[in-house]
Amino acid sequence: MASESKNSVLGEYPVVTILPVQWGDQDAFGHVNNTVPIRWFESSRIAYLLKTDMAVLDAGGLSPILVSVTCNYRQQIHYPDTVHIGARVRRVGTSSIQICHRVYSESQKAVVIEGETVMAVFDYEGQKTVPVPDNIRRQINALEGKSVADLRA
Repeated sequence: MASESKNSVLGEYPVVTILPVQWGDQDAFGHVNNTVPIRWFESSRIAYLLKTDMAVLDAGGLSPILVSVTCNYRQQIHYPDTVHIGARVRRVGTSSIQICHRVYSESQKAVVIEGETVMAVFDYEGQKTVPVPDNIRRQINALEGKSVADLRA
């Protein structure tokens, strides 16, 4: 396994969350249980949302809702370790936002997990998805430093 620089593999991720691997994250096989990275994705996704007005959409009856999660495990992770979880938006569709996640292990000096979550903007009163508000699109583009939006595509 080649050693990778944290900056080289997480440089394109505008939000990076750092978490310690907990003893209780391990399963009977002595490595981090497969469900734990999904929680790490959640933590990085929330950290990303807090940098935009998506975190306060619920005031208008709108809120992000999780649509899907994918997770690709590249290496086992063991306690003790510290992971850096990058989050970046790949695409903003009409009502959805696609977020990429990358997990870097300090002890292995390598990317150990990659994945993606897709959220939709959801109107809980009307029980339907709605378009991503323009101010959210602008905030995401500013955070990413480039346009990631397929405006109304």
